Amino acid sequence: MAFTYHELKAKTIGELRDISKDVKHEAVQGYTQLNKEHLLVALCTALGVPLHDHHEAAGIDKAAIKAKMRALKKDRAAAIEAGDHDKLKAVRRSIHHLNRQIKQHLV
Repeated sequence: MAFTYHELKAKTIGELRDISKDVKHEAVQGYTQLNKEHLLVALCTALGVPLHDHHEAAGIDKAAIKAKMRALKKDRAAAIEAGDHDKLKAVRRSIHHLNRQIKQHLV
């Protein structure tokens, strides 16, 4: 049975030790003596499960949004220098909106 990191992390130490019984790999040797953090890493190594999820932005052009954000950050620095609070607030809101747009499309 294939597991993900989050599925394994949600299991109790007893359940992880039951899974380790069936795995023949040197990383899980001495599984009865390992605590949950160490056993979780050992199981992930033995089963070939990545230790964290890789998120991708799907459905948007992340590079273009990042380019807009870099330009807005320059505008933000100019607004700070000029002391233009209205422009500064508008630019910060735009940057925040673009950040949220990227995070909403993470898969």
